Amino acid sequence: MIADDRAVAEQARAHYDISPGASLRLLNLSENATYLVTDGDSRSILRVHRQDYHRPHEIESELDWLAALKAEGDVTVPTVLPARDGRRVVTVDGPDPGGSPRHVVHFGMVNGVEPDENALTREDFHTLGRITAALHDHARAWTRPAGFGRFSWDWEHSLGATPRWGRWEDAEGVGPAERALLERAQTLLRHRLTEYGTGPEAYGLIHADLRLANLLVDPDGSQITVIDFDDCGFGWYFYDFGTAVSFIEDDPALPEWQDAWVSGYRTRRELAAADEDMLASFVLLRRLLLLAWMGSHSHSRESATKAISYAAGSCALAERYLTSDGHTLNF
Repeated sequence: MIADDRAVAEQARAHYDISPGASLRLLNLSENATYLVTDGDSRSILRVHRQDYHRPHEIESELDWLAALKAEGDVTVPTVLPARDGRRVVTVDGPDPGGSPRHVVHFGMVNGVEPDENALTREDFHTLGRITAALHDHARAWTRPAGFGRFSWDWEHSLGATPRWGRWEDAEGVGPAERALLERAQTLLRHRLTEYGTGPEAYGLIHADLRLANLLVDPDGSQITVIDFDDCGFGWYFYDFGTAVSFIEDDPALPEWQDAWVSGYRTRRELAAADEDMLASFVLLRRLLLLAWMGSHSHSRESATKAISYAAGSCALAERYLTSDGHTLNF
């Protein structure tokens, strides 16, 4: 898989203003393969899209939102570097025997580092809450271009009949006892989400992976760039809080982090009590999605480091959710 992705990156770079001698180094392999391009003193990023995850017009729609944020919003996002012929999305024939099309996007390099996962603070989550509110403001006000299309993080495509990331039931560590407990929690979760609804105040265009790992803070702290809009789509606005605590949902500091995130959000826009009461549900929704994701993404860094205990942690989270009738995840 990595060799195929690299071959795609090598083929695609000929379409950009990248010299033949530039080096490619794999930075991350998750949904996509991300490569650092070093071309003399210049550095940039090539994102090689996973085969069949997004269609070209869906990638273009993501880039439309980035362009609108750059032009209109107060959220800093990466710059897309077009090919020599002006294309934002370059499509090449993949190296597999069928030559299936593969899509590549070239981004300008962002200076900065993500917050340290082992030293997270209230201030980190306060900042993330404020940025999330700014993105929600923009998404609600923006007139999307004709033909805009992104996928949905609704029940059907999250935990329903056609789950985008697979079934959590198939994940490592989910046996009969775990399945019975998680099914009970999922039933309550579905009930709460159904009651909450998908009206325009609750549901719209979201980043859908807005965690601290997708914030890059430049060295002097003067600028924060939001990256990785690859999963952006239509979902519940406050699912973005569930994504904020991805992989750390069972940390005892969760209530403190939630309070800080809510406080940061409220510096930009209203967060009603009814919405705040749903945050535990969006944390559980994200947790079950990630449990499924780990089962279908064994190549990822997160799966390699967390999968062995993730089912057990998910069950502990589900117990607290059930005990509170879906209102909190407090220890």
